Amino acid sequence: MVFQTPIRRLNYPAYKSPYGPKYHYQPNIAGWTVKEFANLGFKAGAFGGVAFFALIFYASGIPRVKKDILQKIPIIGEHFVTVIPPSDNPF
Repeated sequence: MVFQTPIRRLNYPAYKSPYGPKYHYQPNIAGWTVKEFANLGFKAGAFGGVAFFALIFYASGIPRVKKDILQKIPIIGEHFVTVIPPSDNPF
């Protein structure tokens, strides 16, 4: 039978060096820390922004998208206004 050392049996606290690492509790959810959640959120936001830009770029040829979305952007909205001269109108 193996016994603990006499110091451990008397409930003395273990020696902790002032020069050693300072351990503390790090909160987590299933192993995911706050830093990992923030990093994941940043990457997901960047990917979502690029996906939104690509969607608007590909759909910019649709007249309804031009009129309802792109023309209402404050600075670059005038770029998406299509003016057809009366001489090109077939009717």
